[in-house]
Amino acid sequence: MIDFVQEFNDRLNAVVWGPPFMILLVGTGLYLTIRLGFFQFTHFRHIWGATFARLIRGRQEGHSVGTLSPFQAVSSAMAATIGVGNIAGVATAMALGGPGAVFWMWVVALVGMATKFGEATLGTHFRQVDADGRISGGVFYYIEKGLGPKWKPLAVLYALFAGLAAFGIGNMVQANTLAHALESGFAVPNWFAGIAALVLVGVVTLGGIKRIGKTAERLVPSMAILYVAGAVIILMLHVDAVPSALGAIFHHAFAPAPAAGGFAGALVAEAIRYGIARGIFSNEAGLGSASIVYAQSRNRPVGQGMWAIWEVFIDTIVVCTMTALVIMVTGALESGATGAELAGNAFMMGLPGAGGYLVLIALVLFSYTTMLTWNFYGEKSCEYVLGRRSAVPYRVLFLCFIPVGALMDLELIWGIADTLNGLMAAPNLIALLLLGGLLAVLKRRALSAGLGDDGSVGGSQER
Repeated sequence: MIDFVQEFNDRLNAVVWGPPFMILLVGTGLYLTIRLGFFQFTHFRHIWGATFARLIRGRQEGHSVGTLSPFQAVSSAMAATIGVGNIAGVATAMALGGPGAVFWMWVVALVGMATKFGEATLGTHFRQVDADGRISGGVFYYIEKGLGPKWKPLAVLYALFAGLAAFGIGNMVQANTLAHALESGFAVPNWFAGIAALVLVGVVTLGGIKRIGKTAERLVPSMAILYVAGAVIILMLHVDAVPSALGAIFHHAFAPAPAAGGFAGALVAEAIRYGIARGIFSNEAGLGSASIVYAQSRNRPVGQGMWAIWEVFIDTIVVCTMTALVIMVTGALESGATGAELAGNAFMMGLPGAGGYLVLIALVLFSYTTMLTWNFYGEKSCEYVLGRRSAVPYRVLFLCFIPVGALMDLELIWGIADTLNGLMAAPNLIALLLLGGLLAVLKRRALSAGLGDDGSVGGSQER
């Protein structure tokens, strides 16, 4: 039976993540980039001013509606995206697609900024506020409210896929990664790691989105800075190799990468395929999941959309690039390893002793924070279909699957989760394409209402 399910899922996965679907994902980002007038590039100074510059000045955007601060919202979204994909995903893309795969990850990120901007903006614009002040938002609401009630079946379909996907990519896969990292690095038994993860995730998620936001606000920046700092030290120690590494990335984006050492070589088609697939897996632009937490922000729609642009930039352009360059300058790519093992080898070669532990700690923290936010994604998806009473039972059920994931062989779960992620994207991409005109209007109104030199977003015409 398991073999049948595996074979069926492999066939379905080949369709879901085949070339037509990848073209749709990237094409949606390109369409929105053009529709918005290349906003993520032409208004870069204002985007900085509306996000980190205001945070540094202690002037986060205020709004009467919302549960999280803008920074807590983006930290919670990044808790789900900065994870295994930034380490194992990048390494896998390079092992199978060669250095050129990194270039195509960059391309996906640059157009994905427009996609993520659209998801955050629409998620915030169409959020629903109940009589008791409780907020709900995300893809299902901008499908139902933006496209009309007749589109609700599509919204329900998205919610079903998202609720199920949370148990895979947001739960068991992460628990398994965390458990194996602790076992290999610190000899912690898998069963103990699974129970510990259940307790630590439960302590946060049972407290709701406010506690998730506060935890993410502290953990996500810290773990990202720690990981990037380690990578920067390695690059400084191998500074002479950095230009050639960058040159190889650009060259092999359009020319085959020859075999060397344990690296089997890669064709241009493989660089494109794995670069796009792993890039989307890393930043989740197109999946729509982040819109669920962005809707909780005390910010206006376009203002929060600007934070979403930074989410993709930091996730892929910064963190993923650091992983890729470390793999290149240390020569680890030629070892023949792949996934987390390849990334771990690269950091151990770059920082003997400490480097391997840095990757293990990063994997543990990244996996943990991913489970926090995906619990919320799954809960709100379930709530949309079954009502508010399903929220707490969903949280408890989510926690029960964490030890299961820590002990399981997850090859099949990985495959099913990957398929569900792709199926999630389809309803979201349809909505983004149909709501592209509204998105352009919201952006134009925000700009005309006043996007000052300090990045403040005028809100009189924003919902």
